[in-house]
Amino acid sequence: MRRATHTETRTTYGEVGATQAPDLMQYPPKGFTPAEYRARVGHGDARFAAAWIATMTWQIQERSGIGVRVDSVPPADESEYTPVQFDEHGQPVDAAEWAAARDESRYAPDGTAFLTAGTTATLSIAAYGRTVEAPVRVVYVIDEPKRKGFAYGTLEGHPESGEESWIVDQTDDGSVWLSIRSFSKPSSAKWRLVAPFLRRTQAQYTKRYLRALSLNEKGEQTDEVVVVEDTEAGIGDPRGDERPPTGPRGDAAGTGA
Repeated sequence: MRRATHTETRTTYGEVGATQAPDLMQYPPKGFTPAEYRARVGHGDARFAAAWIATMTWQIQERSGIGVRVDSVPPADESEYTPVQFDEHGQPVDAAEWAAARDESRYAPDGTAFLTAGTTATLSIAAYGRTVEAPVRVVYVIDEPKRKGFAYGTLEGHPESGEESWIVDQTDDGSVWLSIRSFSKPSSAKWRLVAPFLRRTQAQYTKRYLRALSLNEKGEQTDEVVVVEDTEAGIGDPRGDERPPTGPRGDAAGTGA
């Protein structure tokens, strides 16, 4: 359920936006574990449009089995001012007025609103017989002609502290790619105690994230995903369970920064 009000919240870490740093893997924020994955999810303009629209409407998370409840959305200036109208003799004919203006660029073709910076949400993740709620806040949005996506950071109550980004881009040859970058650490001693279980769950959700954009709304596979890069500070492979990745992925494993 989407609420119309917005309450300012603070993330549980100070390095907001650090998933954009080119040297994240070499120099992550102190005390955090970085991770980076990149997969080809299709080819062509239509595929690019479908991928970024899905990304900007929480479909990566939802298609991965994560529930998304949007708690608050920052106010947007969606009003339009019409000044006083005059006839050719300078006489006023229409009074000035404010009118609501729907910015179509903020909505997907089906009318779903794109997520915006400042939006807060609660992710619900089922793991090991229980459901964990993980509050997050969208900390930035990328909106370029051939590169679109967003990142969110953890809020109080999340099993991890950190940030994660999902960016879809289209290269010159028409290929469409999904890049996932993150840095994270357990948010409390309680979560550090169950780190092995958390990492195993992270591996499962990372595999789902990398497949999410190849699924349609019915959960049917539409394209083959080719993972060409997976890095996590020397450990972790999202395609297997033996060396699971670490990153805020929105689940009980802390995989949803």
